[in-house]
Amino acid sequence: MAAKHILAVDQGTTSTRAIVFDNSGRPIASAQKELPQIFPKPGWVEHDPEEIWRATVEVCRGALEKAKLEPGALAGIGITNQRETTVVWDRVTGKPVHNAIVWQDRRTADLCDELRAAGHEPMLSRRTGLLLDPYFCGTKIAWILKNVAGARVAAEKGALAAGTIESFLLWRLSGGKVHASDATNASRTLLLDIRKGKWDPDLATLLGVPLAMLPRVVNCAGELGVTTPDILGAPVPVLGMAGDQQAATVGQACTKPGMVKATYGTGCFAVLNTGSLAVQSSHRLLTTIAYQLDGRRTYALEGSIFVAGAAVQWLRDGLGLIKQSGEIEAMARNAKDGHGVYMVPAFVGLGAPYWDAGARGALLGLTRDTGPAEIAAATLDSVCYQTRDLIEAMRGDGAEIEEIRVDGGMVVNDPLMQRLADTVGTPVQRPKVIETTALGAAFLAGLHAGLWTSLDSLAETWMLDRAFTPAENAPSRDRRYTGWQNAVKRVRST
Repeated sequence: MAAKHILAVDQGTTSTRAIVFDNSGRPIASAQKELPQIFPKPGWVEHDPEEIWRATVEVCRGALEKAKLEPGALAGIGITNQRETTVVWDRVTGKPVHNAIVWQDRRTADLCDELRAAGHEPMLSRRTGLLLDPYFCGTKIAWILKNVAGARVAAEKGALAAGTIESFLLWRLSGGKVHASDATNASRTLLLDIRKGKWDPDLATLLGVPLAMLPRVVNCAGELGVTTPDILGAPVPVLGMAGDQQAATVGQACTKPGMVKATYGTGCFAVLNTGSLAVQSSHRLLTTIAYQLDGRRTYALEGSIFVAGAAVQWLRDGLGLIKQSGEIEAMARNAKDGHGVYMVPAFVGLGAPYWDAGARGALLGLTRDTGPAEIAAATLDSVCYQTRDLIEAMRGDGAEIEEIRVDGGMVVNDPLMQRLADTVGTPVQRPKVIETTALGAAFLAGLHAGLWTSLDSLAETWMLDRAFTPAENAPSRDRRYTGWQNAVKRVRST
């Protein structure tokens, strides 16, 4: 059988999935397993790396079984992952020395404040494109080295390896033979000079991270490693890797400067392709690597919203207002017009463009006739308002945005997508394949395997499912947005 399929591993914040794609970019089988969250303290979020590894093997085998394919039918594997989530492990045993510290985790806020007070943020931002925030990996590694007994000494001896989830999975898949990270994930560490594409010794010294811990930085497509035969029954090459938001950018075929995609999952992440130019934002957006192919880097401006779908999960698990996440649409439909309720979902602080790790969530504008429907509607509206925050920042940095391509689990909600178009004042386009994160990983692997010949050929596979055009007048949308801005001011820590 000709190897014309790609197995995409999508290791996310709340689940681990594997999807088999054919050479037209069509998903033909998938398997998924939920990932338990660990909350040791308020503001702390962890995952068990061993659970991630077990789930990855299980869903890869499950997807192949559902597709009725042998491993020989695979041209290769593509990996995409929750970015910034950080693992440190022993190079001999492969065992993590601590739970993975998740991207949402806030435990290093004090260290970030210290570094900022010492005047280091301008230099860090200039070299990495990032801001000083607990979101990124560098301070997470520093925390592990400081707080895990023996970790500092072991790291300085070269006995420990550090990496993001794709790096950890590649290590395990290759039987410990490959310690590498693709350029997109590396660009989220606070340790990479994104213009040089190399680890920065000054930054490593500043954060106290030995360079010997760090993986080799590689392209997003290439001969990245080979799985050991016991995992799938035969060796399979790993040919593509990218962080989830960059993978979604490729999956949405946003391969030309000026194109924007927004992914709605646990959080929301809007990415604007800026081509070969690494634009330094004046509106507190991040400059990041969109993808690196054949040593050439394409850059992007990104806005990160920490809580989108996670707010719906809170209504379900925290308040018990709904039994299943999909019920929120029907509940929100019964909200009173002009209810004036605002939900600011700053459960783990606020991301772009505020970058306020000390902010906390709030429900504002409550009256005696506020009920579950209004709270549900305000929760969905918060996703739209936060997206407008990001788009306004991009426009402030000079972008002319004609449309937003959307993906992720939340975009199947038609009323929410219409509300998004109305709130932002920009057409919203939903593709037929909304699992674009996994699709992007498959595309990257398929590019190296020869299933697709170029980024332009990927663009030809993109198909529109539905477009949502703004229907609300500008004064109304602006009035609602002003209310949101006032609500955010109420929860800011500074």
